[in-house]
Amino acid sequence: MSKAPFHDEYTLAETADQLGEKAMQLGLIPSFLVRHFPDSRQYYIPNENESPPLTPEQAYLRFKKLIEDAEK
Repeated sequence: MSKAPFHDEYTLAETADQLGEKAMQLGLIPSFLVRHFPDSRQYYIPNENESPPLTPEQAYLRFKKLIEDAEK
């Protein structure tokens, strides 16, 4: 059984940040913005103006899927 790269909300957000940076390096997204709040983060991806900000969980899943699809 593989171990998850995160174990709480903070490390999940850090993992989402790393995946977002990797997605940028691969050219899958031009950039992303993270708004830091005392108890949470919000993620914004350009050209998705009509969608609400992403939670760390949503950002993690979105970035992970983009990277996995690109690596296929």
